[in-house]
Amino acid sequence: MHRPASARLALLLGALLALPATSAAQTVSADIQRQEQITGKQVLDHTVYDTWRSLDDEAMTPDGRWLTFRYVPGEGDAELIVRRTDEDRVHTVSRGGEATFTDDGSWAVFTIVPAHEAVRDARRDEVSEDEMPVDTLGLLRLAGDTDDLVRIPGVTSFRVPDSGTWVAYTLKPEEEESAGEEDEEPEPAGEEEEEGEEEEERPERGEGRILVLRNLETGAEARFEDVRDYRFTADGAALAFTRVTSDGSGDGAYVASTGGGDVRPLHQGMGRYTGLVTAPEGDGIAFLTDAPDWAADTPEFSLMVAQAGEGPARAVAATGADGVPSGWVVNENGDLEFSRTGRRLFFGTAPRTMEEAEDTLLESDRVEVDVWNWKDPYLQPMQLVQREDELERAYRSVVHLDDGDRVVQLATEAMPEVTLADEGEGDYAVGASDLAYRQLVSWDGSYEDVYAVDVRDGSTRMVREKIRGEGGDPVNLSAGIPHPTWDELDDHPQGLPPEAFPVWTEGDREVVVADRFDLWVVDPESGEARSLTEGTGREQGIQFRYLSVDPDERGMPRDEDIHLRAFHTTTKASGIYRDRVQGSEPPRRIVYGDRAYTALRKAEDAEVWVHSWSTFQDYPELYVSGPSLQDARCMSVTNPQQSDYSWGTAELTEWTSTDGTPLQGILYKPEGFDPSLEYPMMVYFYERMSDGLHRHITPSPGSSSINFAFYVSRGYVLFIPDIPYKIGWPGESAMNAVVPGVLDILDEGYVDPARVGVQGHSWGGYQIAYMVTRTNLFAAAEAGAPVANMTSAYGGIRWASGMSRMFQYERTQSRIGGTLWDAQHRYIENSPLFMADKVETPILMMHNDEDGAVPWYQGIEFFVALRRLQKPVWLLNYNGEGHGLSERANRKDWSIRMQQFFDHFLMDAPPPVWLDQGVPATLKGRTLGLELVAPGRRVSQEEGGAR
Repeated sequence: MHRPASARLALLLGALLALPATSAAQTVSADIQRQEQITGKQVLDHTVYDTWRSLDDEAMTPDGRWLTFRYVPGEGDAELIVRRTDEDRVHTVSRGGEATFTDDGSWAVFTIVPAHEAVRDARRDEVSEDEMPVDTLGLLRLAGDTDDLVRIPGVTSFRVPDSGTWVAYTLKPEEEESAGEEDEEPEPAGEEEEEGEEEEERPERGEGRILVLRNLETGAEARFEDVRDYRFTADGAALAFTRVTSDGSGDGAYVASTGGGDVRPLHQGMGRYTGLVTAPEGDGIAFLTDAPDWAADTPEFSLMVAQAGEGPARAVAATGADGVPSGWVVNENGDLEFSRTGRRLFFGTAPRTMEEAEDTLLESDRVEVDVWNWKDPYLQPMQLVQREDELERAYRSVVHLDDGDRVVQLATEAMPEVTLADEGEGDYAVGASDLAYRQLVSWDGSYEDVYAVDVRDGSTRMVREKIRGEGGDPVNLSAGIPHPTWDELDDHPQGLPPEAFPVWTEGDREVVVADRFDLWVVDPESGEARSLTEGTGREQGIQFRYLSVDPDERGMPRDEDIHLRAFHTTTKASGIYRDRVQGSEPPRRIVYGDRAYTALRKAEDAEVWVHSWSTFQDYPELYVSGPSLQDARCMSVTNPQQSDYSWGTAELTEWTSTDGTPLQGILYKPEGFDPSLEYPMMVYFYERMSDGLHRHITPSPGSSSINFAFYVSRGYVLFIPDIPYKIGWPGESAMNAVVPGVLDILDEGYVDPARVGVQGHSWGGYQIAYMVTRTNLFAAAEAGAPVANMTSAYGGIRWASGMSRMFQYERTQSRIGGTLWDAQHRYIENSPLFMADKVETPILMMHNDEDGAVPWYQGIEFFVALRRLQKPVWLLNYNGEGHGLSERANRKDWSIRMQQFFDHFLMDAPPPVWLDQGVPATLKGRTLGLELVAPGRRVSQEEGGAR
């Protein structure tokens, strides 16, 4: 039903000025019973979380004949599915882990993890890590008609080569038999080590395990003792491994032929062996070892290189070697990486670490102090967060193996970052340095100088100075494009980010740049641009973006079909199109509809395609088809139990903001929705979310926010409005967008205006805290981790990163656009704390004492102000948790409490003990207070919510 304009105006005034009376006409049981009667199904409750499954770890054989994936429950044991794509042949492995296939598709290799309950029992019994249950290795033969599954217990890791039917795996060490006291030889009296003769502490060399190399076809195995690390060569013909033995006699790097040849040492000697890698092509092997320098007080590493089929390893870089800077060492923390062809080997170097002086201070005499200096590039807390990374920083270097093992230093202390091109084969790399701009990160943003680095000799050339880390000004690539190539919807007071990241075509011939709708092919030499999508996107309101289907591609293909993801910016329909970089025809539609296409992949050696799509009702299952994507076969059925539960629908809704901006949002309605009835409504928002119309949401305990499917199932209407922002007035912007949207829905007549709640976290929590100081539209509000006082938050620290909070108010999410000194009134007017006396809405907050993003004191400031003003307010602090909840038990508890809070205020359900009476500190750990208080009865604290 529609309300007349006069009634609508009265409602608007009431929403802004007065708290509507809470209706007690219905109880929560009546609302839920009504929903169950309408649908004939159960509503979701908190018991379903653990059994609702997600689908992950998908993989496919190169020939496309077999597909594997896992069903993973919220809590419990997963199932591994290995399924034939062209016939009904399925293997189901209970507790199967992530799987891989041999390159010929004849075997599936995977772990079988211990039972969930067995792991819980071991943790409950405080079993040591060495005694925890370990994995079993599963070997499933797919060729032929046999379905035999080989199980190998006690496996701690495994690897399968890129070529060949081999598997290598390590075993958990068998428990050593106790020798018993009678076998222990007592230490002779008087032979204790004399002072000054104790053995000098040496670096830990690690521990080895048994390595097994198994021929999958014959079952033949070879075993190697005391193995620390292992890698197959690219062709699978050899297995390289490092060993560490108790007395050092067998320490070294070795290589074994998978064809049954002898084990050959590459390098031997007591010491540490680390960083083992093999080349993507060829038989190159590289590793680091300090064995040549093991006798030194502080052993230093050498970089060793070998070929699997040739002689011993040779040292190609070490302290003092040509090309290694004076006073620098080979850094064990630097990643070793061969270029694609193996002709170059990249590694890390660093200045030699200053040796620490012997510490002879008593604990009581020790001074630990952080010195904050105004000249510091980074704030001291940020330095402390990054301290270990800086101490282990490695500067990228290269050995030209095809040029006499010539070493070239690439990164330097003045230019610490170097990014390679063309998988290490490019003659130039990109260097970057933010050293001159590090203070600016506190209030302005990230900037850096960019260099071209010649990989052949290490010379550098400045390309551009002081580029903003997020985007920057448009460059000449966009000069020939008649439309903006930056994100036109971005409303932050800083440099505009690109609409999409540019993509190079094969051979770096052209750059593909995006405007809001179309893709453009740009010649980087001349700047000449032409529309790849022939203007179809802008003409039809469809946004086209490149969709790579080959993880190994080296640039967008120029002379064959490419795939594009298509998204209608108004209707939110999506699909997949084909086009050609070199063609002049418009994109060709393959599939398109009112759903979200979430993935597209192709088998490496066959025209077998896997794609997924979702709606609010439909989980993104796996579909297999030919290249047309028609007549697809569904491979997965993730949550068949969903049909037993009341679900709901999702639709677009549109309205106009207070300042005249057309807006969109998502409106979720319960299954069996009847517009003649009145429903309670929840409102949730962050920024812009309407593009997620067709996102499927599974029931799960959230880390901070409501679960959409859960609330809609239980009979709530749910509204998700988009919010555009005006620089300087984020709170007012939220009001201008949200309140008219809610009122438009109330005007339809199917939502009870006295039963509207709102929930949000972090940025959403701030906006809610602001709104309840300006409107009484909401009967209950949850504002999680809100910034209540921008003046105090402005000078605070984001403790997780150590960063100052100034930048986010001036430049990013808070969008104030000025400092506290030149825009002071904006900081005050946007801060809910200064209007706390206007609040009439019951407020629940969750803000945790280890929040590293929004300081905990922000929630406290708001709580104590409202408490002083005798406003109904509750604050939940999950001890030791951060910005959101990570522990599943806490997530479940939070989901229950939030549902109890909203059901009480919006469905007239009885309050729980914690809401009605609280939980005193004396009862902390003894009761959770989750029991509901029966009407007319006060529950004692000893009764309420006992564990």
